[in-house]
Amino acid sequence: YNVVLDCKAVNSDEDYLDPTVNALVTIFGLDEGELRTRLTSDKTRESQYQIVKKQVSMDDKKAFEDYCSIPDDTEMTREEIQEKNNIQGVWFEEDYLRVYPYNELACDTLGFTFSRDTADYGIEGYYNSSLTGIDGRQYGYFSDDSNVEQTIIEASDGNSLELSLDLGTQQIVEKWVNAFKKSTGAKNIGVIVEDPSSGEILAMDGGDRYDLNDPRNLSSLYSADEIAAMNDSETMDALSAMWNNFCVTDIYEPGSVVKPIVMAAALEQGKISTSDTFYCDGYQNFGVPGNMTTIKCANIYGHGMETLAEVIANSCNDAMMQIGAKMGVENFLKAQSTFNFGSRTGIDLPNEGYGIMHTVDTMHETELACSAFGQGFSCTMIQEINAMCSVINGGYYYQPHLVTKVKDASGATVKTISPLLQKQTISSSISADIRSYMQASVEQGTSMTSKVQGYSSGGKTGTAEKFPRGNGKYVVSFIGFAPVDDPQVLIYVVIDEPNVEDQASSIYPQYVAQAILSELLPYMNIQPDQSTDGTVPETELWEKFNGHVNTISDSQIDENGNLVDEEGNLIDWDGNRIDENGYLLNSDGSYQINANGEYIKSANLDGISDSYTGSAGETLPEAVSDTNVPGPPEDNTDPIEDNNMESEGLTNEEAGLD
Repeated sequence: YNVVLDCKAVNSDEDYLDPTVNALVTIFGLDEGELRTRLTSDKTRESQYQIVKKQVSMDDKKAFEDYCSIPDDTEMTREEIQEKNNIQGVWFEEDYLRVYPYNELACDTLGFTFSRDTADYGIEGYYNSSLTGIDGRQYGYFSDDSNVEQTIIEASDGNSLELSLDLGTQQIVEKWVNAFKKSTGAKNIGVIVEDPSSGEILAMDGGDRYDLNDPRNLSSLYSADEIAAMNDSETMDALSAMWNNFCVTDIYEPGSVVKPIVMAAALEQGKISTSDTFYCDGYQNFGVPGNMTTIKCANIYGHGMETLAEVIANSCNDAMMQIGAKMGVENFLKAQSTFNFGSRTGIDLPNEGYGIMHTVDTMHETELACSAFGQGFSCTMIQEINAMCSVINGGYYYQPHLVTKVKDASGATVKTISPLLQKQTISSSISADIRSYMQASVEQGTSMTSKVQGYSSGGKTGTAEKFPRGNGKYVVSFIGFAPVDDPQVLIYVVIDEPNVEDQASSIYPQYVAQAILSELLPYMNIQPDQSTDGTVPETELWEKFNGHVNTISDSQIDENGNLVDEEGNLIDWDGNRIDENGYLLNSDGSYQINANGEYIKSANLDGISDSYTGSAGETLPEAVSDTNVPGPPEDNTDPIEDNNMESEGLTNEEAGLD
């Protein structure tokens, strides 16, 4: 409820003023001086509608009514009764509060309302006008015969939305994102799961967490001292960064995940053929003698002669530079445009970024070479995954979307949002070839760590050195799909500065993708196509995920950084009670003892700051620091420009597709 003060009614008798003010201060904790100012100011003293407090609960409303009431068996004095009767001019206006039952789940995708009918972020912001109803009104006027005529305009409820986001899929994604961030302290991580055959987003997570019911609370990211030290501008910047959707707004150099897309475009344009081979000697030179620029492959000793499948499996920069040269500047830029790089996808979320592309005037042979392996230009996560959808689904580019139905207050569907086919990027035969090349990457190349037992899958890793080069900071990524012959799900994982010893290793996003897919594929009832008995074999996950898969709230970490239960007892990462030395305890505090009469020590005591160092030969090298790689062009776009748009395209039915 909103608490409304009728100043004119209160001022109609001087005996009403003090009792009314005292009641409002006592029950609602309002500022007495501010109330008296409203009641005496020339601007408001005659007002009959002054909201003095918003979002008052029903319990608080009842407390005020009880305070004002006079019981039948009262023992109050006559003066006390008169004071109660003199509380005048206060009434309650019904209001509605948006509540988010899953708190922080999908927070940066769903967004929130600033007030009852104002939203700027997430789906709430994009569909604000559809979700917001129209307030009813009641007003009166004097007719010619001086009678009061009442007019009522009925309220109109807003619409409801049905989303493609799947609750179980989103929970699986966030569980493993939380686990990775706890195990490494990465700067940020984003994950998108998309249905490649429709453009429907099944899960989207930008890494940061905040409670949608309390969106201005920064305590999930900052300490109390850090928050207290912020000025207003710094607080607003921190909130904006927390509310930002990394998957849609932020731009970065994608790295090698674009290689299958570039190769597909070169095949479609006829610049290369499936039988072509390329020789990698570890580098390419550009320029003229005396003024040469050398761009290295990750394998500085060279991969030797490679087929197209081996180029993808080895993530060979040298071969991709040669493919880029065969395409030439104009054809390469045309391919980028075909796959929508440099343009918004039109996803139904606000603040979508563009990405920064070269032009014919700014792309020379070095820029072309580096763009062919994913550096020197920037994109958003949604651009990359949507382009890859068309590469693996037969060449069909669908507009990505989150809302599938709009329903009115009665539950009737007023609009169905069908998959929108916008163009065909490549032929179905080339799509099948690229899927097989990406499968080779999983079976024998840089993507082997992503393998989920029992399922055929394809994938591509990505490592991009952040600009300026040589600063030791990287964006690492993995994009993958399953099954190979009929992709049902596509996942894209991007980790910004993973905070591990080997920053440039793309093995880390594979750990996240593998963990998600090992749980997601059975959940989606996708049958294992590489299992001899039809069951899903167990996939061995990254050892540092042990103990981190449960979401641990700040309230479960004591002042010394130890995990504790609700009663303050020390626990390990599995929730088992332990002593200060890590030995397991029973619920009554006694020690657990094995068959030999020995105390049992917990096997799950890893700290949250531990980082995984890996071992030699676990993954093939993919990145090498190279200061000769040019950075992307300057960003002159406005990412907060409104992107609500109607896009042209065909439904599957109109296109003659199943």
